[in-house]
Amino acid sequence: MAFGTQIRTWFEGSWHEGDIPVMRAADHGLWQGSNVFDGARLFDGVTPDLDLHCARLNRSAEALMITPTIDPSEMVEIVREGLKGYDTAVYIRPMYWAIDGSDLGVAPAEDSTGFAISLEAVPLPPADRTTTLTRTRFRRPVLEDAVCNAKAGALYPNNARMLVEAKRKGFGNALVGDAMGNVAETATANVFMVKDGVVFTPIANGTFLSGITRARHIANLRADGVEVRETVLTFDDFHAADEVFLSGNFSKVQAVTRFDDTEYAHGPVTKRVRDLYMDFAHSR
Repeated sequence: MAFGTQIRTWFEGSWHEGDIPVMRAADHGLWQGSNVFDGARLFDGVTPDLDLHCARLNRSAEALMITPTIDPSEMVEIVREGLKGYDTAVYIRPMYWAIDGSDLGVAPAEDSTGFAISLEAVPLPPADRTTTLTRTRFRRPVLEDAVCNAKAGALYPNNARMLVEAKRKGFGNALVGDAMGNVAETATANVFMVKDGVVFTPIANGTFLSGITRARHIANLRADGVEVRETVLTFDDFHAADEVFLSGNFSKVQAVTRFDDTEYAHGPVTKRVRDLYMDFAHSR
């Protein structure tokens, strides 16, 4: 079920109004989970880093042994055509899935790829919308266990377990550990913390996607003269932080006001990160 409105779908060479069927019951991507997607945003008439999201989709496909069929630059042009007429914020989701299995069965066949783009009108959360975090017993996998170097649908049931556990405890999201027990990210977004004016974020160690928006925030902050450190961080480090915020395509920046029994202000660095991102987005 779609979570937005005003849905448009690009499939088999053209745009269609509505959430049309695109996958068949025997498609490999349905019953074997060989599917990848990416997410980008239209808001205020701009689509920041759309080209990077489209390029990452192709890398994700290759990581899942799915043959990409659309060049990223062509994908960008298809998306821009589909966005014409929208006067609201849109969630942009290009997707690949494998159609046939190879002679191995569980591995997808080469050059047998489905492709679609879904556009949904979904508001960008306001700057003052915050969330809370708690710990979860579930952890991020490593590359030897799962396709951590892809934005793969198969990874998301683990995220869902984290979110459901957090919700049952009365929190909005989960702060998640890696295989070593250090902080990786949250169930749905990369995470940053601020201590004494310095911004910290877990170093990308292969257990989570180092996001496009995450990289944009790091570049924007450093250009603004703020020190940013990518390093190993513990849960105790987050309890000792002055500010915590999340980074992802859906919200861009979201302040955290509580981690278990530790409370934070929606502080000046978090607000500055959002201002810097919006300045960047509109300058494009």
